[in-house]
Amino acid sequence: MLDYDDEAANYDATRGGVPRAEAAARAVLGLVPPAARTLLDIGCGTGLVTQRIAGGRPGLRVLGSDAAHGMARLARQRVGAVVLADARRLPLSDAAVDAVTAVWLLHLLRAEGAVRAVVAQAARVLRPGGVFVTTVDKDAAHDVGSDIDEAFAPYVAPSPSDGTERIIEYGAAHGLDAVGSAVFRGHGQGRTPLRTAHGVRCGYYASRLVLPGTAGERLAQVLTALPEPDRRRADPEYRLLAFRRR
Repeated sequence: MLDYDDEAANYDATRGGVPRAEAAARAVLGLVPPAARTLLDIGCGTGLVTQRIAGGRPGLRVLGSDAAHGMARLARQRVGAVVLADARRLPLSDAAVDAVTAVWLLHLLRAEGAVRAVVAQAARVLRPGGVFVTTVDKDAAHDVGSDIDEAFAPYVAPSPSDGTERIIEYGAAHGLDAVGSAVFRGHGQGRTPLRTAHGVRCGYYASRLVLPGTAGERLAQVLTALPEPDRRRADPEYRLLAFRRR
């Protein structure tokens, strides 16, 4: 699993940067009601998306939270109001905000009960009628029918932690009803075989792949042998779900 304190300095440059962040923020804001006045972005990372959510909706007071010191430190430079917090134990009172967002977070949470706990916390801090907006099926979005996907296929984890049906089930258990969805392009996230092989060796795909023993090295070797190893394959299309608090 990645150390996100170490990743913070290079995170934006290797994850599509501003174009991807702007696409994400536009899609999120399309699902947040105009009447919302307060929004908590959990797992805000470097704050690149959070900053654009705030900038895209004048009058919306935006707070970020992240569990990694390095990420939170960068986010504070962009957003200001950022707390260091585990998303399973948010330091907010009940019914504190009008909206909660979680972009590219739930797929990372593989520990038993972690995703359910995050959904429960999002529901707890939402006011009645408030919305929770989250990405779902994040890793599956990268399946674009490429030769990289074929190489990955034997190692793909059978049950993603952010699967759509699972998140709908968790939401319903905590008073959240699914009310909408949106998709946005992951600009700059089309994978090349060489960068993907590097990512496999560095543990970037721990949430996506099961690689026991030497399987990771074997997969990396298969990837480096693919044709046109420096050519980007198609960008992914990420999906958001919106839930309303009863």
